[in-house]
Amino acid sequence: MKVQNRDKTVIVIAGPTASGKTDLAINLALKTGGEVVSADSMQIYRYMDIGTAKPTKEEMKGIPHHMIDIVDPDESYSVALYKKDAGKCIKDILSRGRLPIVAGGTGLYINSLIYNIKFSETVTDEEFRKRMQDIARTEGPKVLHEMLQRVDPESAGEIHYNNVKRVIRALEVYEYTKKPLSQHKKESRTEPPEYRYLVFVLNMDRNVLYDRIDRRVDKMLEAGLVDEVKMLLNMGYKPGSTALQGLGYKEIISYLNNEVPFDEAIRILKRDTRHYAKRQLTWFRSIKEAVWLEAGSGKIEKNTKKIQEYLETSI
Repeated sequence: MKVQNRDKTVIVIAGPTASGKTDLAINLALKTGGEVVSADSMQIYRYMDIGTAKPTKEEMKGIPHHMIDIVDPDESYSVALYKKDAGKCIKDILSRGRLPIVAGGTGLYINSLIYNIKFSETVTDEEFRKRMQDIARTEGPKVLHEMLQRVDPESAGEIHYNNVKRVIRALEVYEYTKKPLSQHKKESRTEPPEYRYLVFVLNMDRNVLYDRIDRRVDKMLEAGLVDEVKMLLNMGYKPGSTALQGLGYKEIISYLNNEVPFDEAIRILKRDTRHYAKRQLTWFRSIKEAVWLEAGSGKIEKNTKKIQEYLETSI
């Protein structure tokens, strides 16, 4: 398919975990001369392949993938950095006459691009963050979330109390600007995005999705997830680091530390991954301009054609 004048068009394929985003993105890239830009906050980390479901070289089918394996597990990374780095990738891909295909399930990353969110250079105070982390550890994350509810109820409604990192960041923004993070976001969206984003969200029957999630976890274990976690710990990466607090890692660490039996760790992992998928779907429903596609077994070609049709008619 030849599409003219698409030098400002970017495809976004979003959806919950295990919904088939990567396979669809790769198939679309093969048909359109595209390259994939990951929008996954865990696939940015090196050495973390199995638990983050990174596509293998064989699965990539020769399609270039960007924003994967860019930082070590003990390095800090932010959505502001993602927007900057992914923006560079998109610009480069377009400059070579290729089609950027952003694919992933991290809503914050995707929103930063499609809404052109500007991240104010607020003060970073490690001492403040440490105090907040101490509160979360000693009094529980819900206490921290209640603090955010008092100063920024809108952000508190969007951020789950277990996402301690984002809760602390929202509190930090308020502490130093005396303006809620939600207000910063609204003020930052006044400039339209540099590119035209066509957003597609994959969805499927909830029971089918949950079954796919359970089977994916089983495959990760068969592929050596436990050994991957052991390797990371042996490399010196700390269990409390942001990377190792990700789904699939913190549960296995609990098992390795004899905090829970293996079967219980896996039950918790599957349960929490299903909860995460539900939150992802809720997030993507807020993207009003998104086109929803019914995903599932045997639907990759059908959805590829639908996206191609949108691409042709939107130019």
